[in-house]
Amino acid sequence: MNKLNTYLANHEEYYQALLDKNPEYEGLFYVGVKTTGVFCRPTCPARKPKFENCEFFETAQQALLASFRPCQRCRPLSHPNQVSELIQILVKAIEADPEKRWKEKDFQKLSVDSSTARRQFKKRFGMTFVEYARARRMGIAMKSIREGKSVIETQLDMGYESSSGFRDAFSRIMGAAPTLLGKEIVLKAAWLDTKLGPMVAIADEKALYLLEFVDRRGLEREVQRIRQRLRACILPGETSIAHMIEKELNQYFNGELQDFTTPLYLLGSPFQIQVWEKLRKIPYGETCSYADLALCIEKPSAFRAVANANGANQIALVIPCHRVINTNGELGGYGGGIGRKKWLITHEQQNKS
Repeated sequence: MNKLNTYLANHEEYYQALLDKNPEYEGLFYVGVKTTGVFCRPTCPARKPKFENCEFFETAQQALLASFRPCQRCRPLSHPNQVSELIQILVKAIEADPEKRWKEKDFQKLSVDSSTARRQFKKRFGMTFVEYARARRMGIAMKSIREGKSVIETQLDMGYESSSGFRDAFSRIMGAAPTLLGKEIVLKAAWLDTKLGPMVAIADEKALYLLEFVDRRGLEREVQRIRQRLRACILPGETSIAHMIEKELNQYFNGELQDFTTPLYLLGSPFQIQVWEKLRKIPYGETCSYADLALCIEKPSAFRAVANANGANQIALVIPCHRVINTNGELGGYGGGIGRKKWLITHEQQNKS
């Protein structure tokens, strides 16, 4: 395929992403609209232009240099996945008083509409504001019980007058009644902004258990698998490991880091773990095929099993399954979306030196 055909193929792909408002392409391209003189991000809600009226750019700077001005609706100069100011205010309010049970008057004091808070939290975290706040309260309740405080004391501290109400709320989130609380693992889920979209990191203070783009298909099943396999409670919150991977992700996307050092907890079969360890040895900026990977583990006929293990990887980027392509040179599949896979491979090749 010559350069012109490649150019057209990429831009046709981008145009379809624009029509679909596909969030997987956030950060991958910007589109300048010749008829209006503005440039937009892929998910802009404005009416879509014709293909011949579009000009595509890799960066906002390129669009500005081509004399396009930023769209007032999608604001392409802001971070494409930046946490809204409203969410920042409310998360800080929860952390300032995590045991608080929120009522309508509390939203009014912050000049916040409760229905707007509900929608924005649901979109970002997959749970409403009330569910988020309740999960934080129950995390504190679990800690108190484990430290020796009685269930009735904890119940009253949490503001529950009814023991049955406290027990039911606790069980819904923790998966067991407070009186049956044993040695369940408590993991924290943190939402991290990246150039290619928000990611969720599930970790404790020792290791990272999951790192995925939040729009990955099957993410809920992956989280449920961790819960079931480890008898773990997963609550909103941050850990030192979450801060560590956030710092390394920023360095990676800036082209400043090639090897992640965040400690991992690999939850898989011995075969899957063997494949994942080999994945980590694929050099930055290079790719290999599923067949190559099968040869590396001395099981040349097991390339389909290798592909399945590759797809079961729950720690994106750190375990670089995006570096595995088809034998014929085509990209193949990727849980985070083909657009992201293409960007990641190009990004690493450009920053390899």
